[in-house]
Amino acid sequence: MGGGAVTWAGGERPSPAGHSSVTGAEGSGRAPGGGAVRRWRLRLRPYRRLITTITVLTLVVLAGTLVHPAYVVLRAGPAYNTLGELGGEKILQIKGATTYPTEGELTFTTVAVYGGPGRELTLWDYLVARAQPGTDIRPRADYYPQDATRDQIDQQNQVQMATSQQEAVAIALRAAGHDVPEKVTVGRVNPGGPSDGQLKAGDVVVSVNGTPITRSDTLRAIISASPEGATVQLVVTRDGRQVPVQVGTTISQDRRVIGVLLGASFSFPFEVTIHATDVGGPSAGLMFALGVYDELTPGALTGGQDIAGTGTIADDGSVGPIGGIDHKMVGARASGAAWFLAPADNCSEVPGHAPEGLRVVKVDTFGVARHAVEEIAAGRGATLPTC
Repeated sequence: MGGGAVTWAGGERPSPAGHSSVTGAEGSGRAPGGGAVRRWRLRLRPYRRLITTITVLTLVVLAGTLVHPAYVVLRAGPAYNTLGELGGEKILQIKGATTYPTEGELTFTTVAVYGGPGRELTLWDYLVARAQPGTDIRPRADYYPQDATRDQIDQQNQVQMATSQQEAVAIALRAAGHDVPEKVTVGRVNPGGPSDGQLKAGDVVVSVNGTPITRSDTLRAIISASPEGATVQLVVTRDGRQVPVQVGTTISQDRRVIGVLLGASFSFPFEVTIHATDVGGPSAGLMFALGVYDELTPGALTGGQDIAGTGTIADDGSVGPIGGIDHKMVGARASGAAWFLAPADNCSEVPGHAPEGLRVVKVDTFGVARHAVEEIAAGRGATLPTC
C-alpha cells in the first residue's frame, strides 16, 4: 500500500504513488462519489446551525430551571366574603343556634406567596416577576427559616389557621353573650427548641409557675416576663394525667418564648365551622370573628356595605399585625370593597399603598372593629380614625 494517509471526511482521497485516481471522469482527481459527499455537506450546513442553536437554547432553559434564586414573590391574593360561599359551600356554618339573615360583605384578604421550601422559584420565575408590575420580591429568609421543610411550614400554617378560627369563634360568641370556657394546648413543639423532648403536641397547659392557665395570653405574659436564663415550671395534662415539666426559654423575634406553637381548645355551646379550604395562617381571625358575630345577632352588621379587612385575633380580643398589608389592600379594592379594617400596628405601612377609593380604618381590638363596622353601616364612617 502507498504511504499516504487515508481520510474519510468528505475531502479528497490521495492515490498510491505513481497511479492515477480512479474516478467516474478521467483525469478529475476525485474519489468516486466525492462530489455527492460535498453536496451533502453543503446541504447539512444550515441544519447544523439549527441543531447548535437548539442545543444552546435547551441548555439555557435547563439552567434557568435548575437555578433557584433565594427569593419569594408576593402578589395580591383572592379575597373572600365570610358571609358568602367558597367552592359552593358556606364559609360560616353554624348549627344548634339561632342565626339571622344578613347582607353586605365582611371580606378577609390574602397574599399569594410564590417560592419557599419545596416550591422554590426558578430563575425564569424570578425574571418574569421582575418584569411584572405590582409584584413584590423579598428575600426568602424574611419569610421562612433556613432549615424549614414544606411539611413543617404547611403544618404551622394549618395550626395557625385552626387556632385563629377557634379564637375568632370564641370572641364572637362571647360578644354575643355566650359562655366559652377555654383550655390552652401545645399545637407544635419546635425541633431543637427549649421544649423539644419535654412537651408534646396535644398537651393541655394546666399551670405555669403555679399560676392556673385558662387563657393563652396569660401563659404568654408569664413567659415573656421571665428573666434571661430562667426556666419555667409547667403542669400539663397528657394522656389523662397531670405531668410536671420544666423547660428553658429563648428569644425569638424579640420575645422570650419556650419554643412551642400554642393552640386553644374551647368548649362551645354549639357547633361553628369555618370553611376556608387551603387558606393558611392567622391573619383572617378578625374578619371571621365579625362574620360569626353578624350571623348570631339580629340585623345586618354592615348595613349592606362591602367591608374588607385583616388582622389576627387573640383570645383577649386584641387585633394583631399581619404581613403583606399593601397587597391585601389591593385585593380588597379589586373585590369591590370601599372600606378596609387595618390593625393599628400596620398603619405605618398604609400611606402610599392604599388604592384609590379604599378608605382604611385603624382598629386594635374586636370591640373597636365592631364599632367601626356599625358606624360605616350608619353612614358615619368618615368620622372613624384612619391610617
